[in-house]
Amino acid sequence: MEILVILLYGFFLTFILFYSMIQVHLVMLYLGKKKKKEKSKPILESEEYPFVTIQLPLYNESYVVERLIRKVAEIDYPKDKFEIQVLDDSNDETTEIARRVIQELKPTGIAIELVRRPDRKGFKAGALAYGMTVTKGEFLAIFDADFLPKKDFLKNTIPFFQDEKIGVVQTRWTHINEEYSLLTKIQAFGLDAHFTIEQGGRNSGGHFINFNGTAGVWRRDCIDDAGGWSSDTLTEDLDLSYRAQLKGWDFHYLEGVESPAELPAAMNALKNQQFRWTKGAAECTRKNLLKVLRNKELPLGTKLHAIFHLMNSFIFICVFSISVLSIPLLLIQTYTTEYATLFRYSSGFVICLLFLMIFYWVALRSQTSTTLKTFQQFIWKFPVFLSVSMGMSLHNGIAVLEGYIGRKSPFIRTPKFNLKESGDNWYGNKYLASSISMVTVFEGLLFLYFLSGVVMCYVFGNVGMLPLFITLTFGFGYVFFYSIFHSTK
Repeated sequence: MEILVILLYGFFLTFILFYSMIQVHLVMLYLGKKKKKEKSKPILESEEYPFVTIQLPLYNESYVVERLIRKVAEIDYPKDKFEIQVLDDSNDETTEIARRVIQELKPTGIAIELVRRPDRKGFKAGALAYGMTVTKGEFLAIFDADFLPKKDFLKNTIPFFQDEKIGVVQTRWTHINEEYSLLTKIQAFGLDAHFTIEQGGRNSGGHFINFNGTAGVWRRDCIDDAGGWSSDTLTEDLDLSYRAQLKGWDFHYLEGVESPAELPAAMNALKNQQFRWTKGAAECTRKNLLKVLRNKELPLGTKLHAIFHLMNSFIFICVFSISVLSIPLLLIQTYTTEYATLFRYSSGFVICLLFLMIFYWVALRSQTSTTLKTFQQFIWKFPVFLSVSMGMSLHNGIAVLEGYIGRKSPFIRTPKFNLKESGDNWYGNKYLASSISMVTVFEGLLFLYFLSGVVMCYVFGNVGMLPLFITLTFGFGYVFFYSIFHSTK
């Protein structure tokens, strides 16, 4: 049993090591891109603007639907060159709100239509595919309900499509309610790393990136060539991205073009979002990873990055497994001496933490004006983000396992709140489920489990593992408490 614990611990730790090494390589690619002169935006005369369809997929978004439609209607683009499709699958008052706003906007000359389909088959992917059957747009811009696109969005993205190889232009998400709470601050911290180093680094290195489901523009021919939208995974955006790039299409990422959006402010809303993202990524791994590895035209570096891109959600299984095994490992360290040398060498794996610190430091530094401000934020945001991510590892790990074994589940949307300032209240949001799941109960038990690890470290005099147990105790305690607390609001 001791050997099994050590072998399993070593396996999961090794995956984390390789993952963190890939992250550092992305930092190098990102910094290399920054040193180069940024490519200037191509010039496109107004008479050359192509026709664009803006698609707004909706399902029960009564809190934000009006805000979204009005904001999209303000986009600065020739009125005869774009249309807005409100792809509404709602079964509540969202439909009537959307219909009212659309009727108010039509006299202004904007081409905008409410598109309803017979059923909700295929969820978001199905809605986008259905919209394509009733539109003439050569290019398709997509915004989820929580986004507030800027007026110059199309003029900043469409010119890049003069390169006929480009199938997608993706922009960077920013956050309208980042300062709302600790939960939104650490979400922003993690997402900013993705939208700087991961997207920027992969794109700079010529590796596969992904359309993020919103705040981007597709070339219609690219969608058709890749086989169209598919609902057989929960992340239809990642799936279509890989199918398109395997077909030879290029993606272009614009870090400098911001697309503001709202972050989930309730723990259970965040859990819904995380479950869909992590399970969908696992489903895409099943569907697309072997296609990538078998493609003889792709360079080895691109295949290697694709492995850790598609399998990035596997990190939650690794983190959860290492966390649970850490207490048995502590007991083995305490009561046996035959593995002492192995444990000494294994301490070198702390370099994983150093690599991740570099990754998130560079990401945060790119968003702050001075090194001092970066340090002031990093010193608390990184450990809290790491801790809460660990606390989410049971919930997300279950999602990943379901994705790998092919267990299907419905597309569960992330409730929106229409929050901007810390004083805004989301309590009583009708789209939030109030039930407490068994996963939440186990998160509470794991809080006690890791708290016992803190006690054992003091009893055994093993301070080496104390920071790990403190981090895990806080993370699982935070996730458990707010899962309960927010369920009562």
